[in-house]
Amino acid sequence: MAARPLSRMLRRLLRSSARSCSSGAPVTQPCPGESARAASEELSRRRQFLREHAAPFSAFLTDSFGRQHSYLRISLTEKCNLRCQYCMPEEGVPLTPKANLLTTEEILTLARLFVKEGVDKIRLTGGEPLIRPDVVDIVAQLQRLEGLRTIGVTTNGINLARLLPQLQKAGLSAINISLDTLVPAKFEFIVRRKGFHKVMEGIHKAIELGYNPVKVNCVVMRGLNEDELLDFAALTEGLPLDVRFIEYMPFDGNKWNFKKMVSYKEMLDTVRQQWPELEKVPEEESSTAKAFKIPGFQGQISFITSMSEHFCGTCNRLRITADGNLKVCLFGNSEVSLRDHLRAGASEQELLRIIGAAVGRKKRQHA
Repeated sequence: MAARPLSRMLRRLLRSSARSCSSGAPVTQPCPGESARAASEELSRRRQFLREHAAPFSAFLTDSFGRQHSYLRISLTEKCNLRCQYCMPEEGVPLTPKANLLTTEEILTLARLFVKEGVDKIRLTGGEPLIRPDVVDIVAQLQRLEGLRTIGVTTNGINLARLLPQLQKAGLSAINISLDTLVPAKFEFIVRRKGFHKVMEGIHKAIELGYNPVKVNCVVMRGLNEDELLDFAALTEGLPLDVRFIEYMPFDGNKWNFKKMVSYKEMLDTVRQQWPELEKVPEEESSTAKAFKIPGFQGQISFITSMSEHFCGTCNRLRITADGNLKVCLFGNSEVSLRDHLRAGASEQELLRIIGAAVGRKKRQHA
């Protein structure tokens, strides 16, 4: 079946958001330039070296079910410059006093400890991580950690176009951008702020600088944006995107309603009706996404099935909150304060015992 044509408005938005490379190459094709190319080659050499010199995995980061936790998510801030309806109430949420948040040095101390024990991927989150003033310096410091293969960020994209050249130079290797609609007016309704065109500029800046794929996270909500599934999928025809459709999940303050959730199978059926030739793409064992590709398209689509088909059995993720709590499960309430132990002068071995005990208590699956 022929690809669904993009609407005139959507094509116009893509064109207006695009920025050409200095060479004049179109933005839909990566044009990283010499510095970006050199950085990419250096990163490839580094990853190959690490694959060939892998150390035994730490017992402290291995739970009672044998899951090895090599992926750490670090929240840099609780603050956000948007107010997404599925994430927080319109008035925002009470913020932790600054004195109780991790300092930059504390973040880097914990990161070094986890990487030394086998973490090879760190993702910076929030809140909105790109509103933290020293985010570029944090990435640069993380990039120096021996054994760390990937530094990623999950962002709403508002500040991305402005900061990405610096972030790439510092060592940022992966980008996830949250975008739940391709309609500007609906964007403002969902996030309660303006900024749609800034997000689109951020997506195109990432493509221009050679990131491939650029991951776009779309939370699908019935009655709000499930009618845009095909438009999002159509973006992957000419752009190196991985559009990730995420099942609507309950969080504090988002007034979650089961009726708003569109399941993975329903979303997949919708896409398959338009593109019956849709192909399954193999993914890593620890992947949270089920990936598919429309033959002939440059990018791909994925589904994150947090509600209908959990992926607890292969979970390799840990999270550190902005105030220094270790969470072994995104959906769990159990936390242990690493900040308090750090500030009390705990040694590395003491911290590892605390971390190991928390990881050891991780349940087989979330409720």
